[in-house]
Amino acid sequence: MKVERRKKIRLGELLVEQKVINEEQLNKALAEQKRTGRKLGRVLTDLGIVEEQQLNDALARHLQIPFVDLKQLTLDQNVVRLLPEALARRFRALVLQQDKNGLTVGMADPTDLFVYDELVARLKQPLRIALVRETELLRTMDIVYRRTEQIASIALEVREELRTDEVDLMQLAVDESSSDAPVIRLIQNIFQDAVNMRASDVHIEPGEGVLRVRLRIDGVLQEQSIEGRGVASALVTRLKLMSSLDIAEKRLPQDGRFSLKVRGKSIDVRLATMPTQYGESVVLRLLDQTSNLMTLEQLGMTDAMLTRFRTLIERPAGMVLVTGPTGSGKTTTLYSALNYLNRSDTKILTAEDPIEYRLDRVSQVQINSKIGLDFARVLRTMLRADPDVILVGEMRDRETCEIGLRAAITGHLVFSTLHTLSASATVSRLLDMGVAGYMIATALHGIVAQRLVRQVCPDCAQPTEPDDHQMAWLSAQVGSRASRMQFMTGAGCTYCNLSGYRGRAAIYELIELDRSLGDCIRRGDTQAFADTARQQMGYVSLTSSAITLAASGKTTVAEAIATTSGLDDPLEETRSLRALKLPPGHPMADDAALAEGLLSGEVR
Repeated sequence: MKVERRKKIRLGELLVEQKVINEEQLNKALAEQKRTGRKLGRVLTDLGIVEEQQLNDALARHLQIPFVDLKQLTLDQNVVRLLPEALARRFRALVLQQDKNGLTVGMADPTDLFVYDELVARLKQPLRIALVRETELLRTMDIVYRRTEQIASIALEVREELRTDEVDLMQLAVDESSSDAPVIRLIQNIFQDAVNMRASDVHIEPGEGVLRVRLRIDGVLQEQSIEGRGVASALVTRLKLMSSLDIAEKRLPQDGRFSLKVRGKSIDVRLATMPTQYGESVVLRLLDQTSNLMTLEQLGMTDAMLTRFRTLIERPAGMVLVTGPTGSGKTTTLYSALNYLNRSDTKILTAEDPIEYRLDRVSQVQINSKIGLDFARVLRTMLRADPDVILVGEMRDRETCEIGLRAAITGHLVFSTLHTLSASATVSRLLDMGVAGYMIATALHGIVAQRLVRQVCPDCAQPTEPDDHQMAWLSAQVGSRASRMQFMTGAGCTYCNLSGYRGRAAIYELIELDRSLGDCIRRGDTQAFADTARQQMGYVSLTSSAITLAASGKTTVAEAIATTSGLDDPLEETRSLRALKLPPGHPMADDAALAEGLLSGEVR
């Protein structure tokens, strides 16, 4: 194949010729390049002499090649992998497209003739060069070069080793220094893939003749299957060794933790094993210790709600509960509150299971039920340690609740969590646990309920119109305002794995307890409590928060419906549906008929 030799280009002269920079700026950049050894284009942008886009436009015009915005492309994994990851990163190049005329390759520096010649020799196909931003190129590589093939390949090595009967799983602890062992490389690749994809959990699940590795990304599981059951046994054994667990015990669940570094990030891993019919399954919760704690302003509360929340946590005494299901961001909210209060004149104690983030100046206690160090015992001890602020990881039983409430009554600010569907359901849960109503009414000052909703991917977001079902739901919630709202959806791109979503945001509901709500609690009238809370000035439900987020373009209507389904009072929702007066055949007409039956008493 004959390839035309490209001519060498002097970038500095080109930019001066096109009047993007002047001679003085070029000389300054050349001096910096000589000192640091970096490429001239990077030096120019780092010094602020030229914008990256100006540089790209000038190069594209001179070379007569297209400039490609990677955000707008959906890449084929098979095409991208025509160039191995190691070479792609070294050459700063990515295969973008393949057709009958050859390959389109995006390069951060198309003037590099050595790289061009290497690409021609490696790919052995006619090449069309396109210019791409280097920052976007590196970011895209982290996403498209997922380690699924490497994981499958290394798992095959593990299986082959196990077949030779030369591998003793009990001896894996001895081989810790050997990073070449296939099972160790398998674990490294799984963790690197998980960190690249921003996964919060890794599920390792043995099946009948297959091992499934599933990553939870933005709350949704994504699966990879690996053939071979023996791989699961070796993998689980290695993880248990890393967590200092008993590798001989396979009949009972075990919990452990360990830390490791992945791509410069310090990751704290919580491990939980469970015996299943095909072997032990493992769930790994990943906590990035290098990420900064969120400030209160970054949580996502509205300005009005944030002001109320800040007032609550600045009180000298009382209890503030944060509620929601597992994985709804309760710990993040509480740590942000602690970080806000963490000053030299404030003594903060926490009892956690487990300790998820380390805070300077805060005394944190790890719960250990095996030796009798439970929440109640730690909390009793804390009250003798002269604290100003106490965090109890979870209100799990009546004793813990009562000690926490007494601490709030006797002059301490107490934070804790509870698993309830909404803020108003929190009081019902406490009463059901046997806590006296007068204690709840006196000590409890505020309840925050929260959920996490997936955010629309900013790289493929586009305007959209709600369908009939969504519009009926919106109308039931906000009335005629629904028709004036603008919404966004994600079309699906490389950066969001074609899902249309990337990242998550929190929605909140806040109830401040006053005299009227306290009276409802003392009487044990939970329905009156819920009704009175909704009538509070400034009250915003989780559903309203989700709709506000959708109307701002940060999430979709579908996500708002899925996240808040069943949270509001069913009777309120049915009254809204009946008020719509939907025509026969409308997608929500059956729901409206059911609503009519509920209100009339015909349906129970």
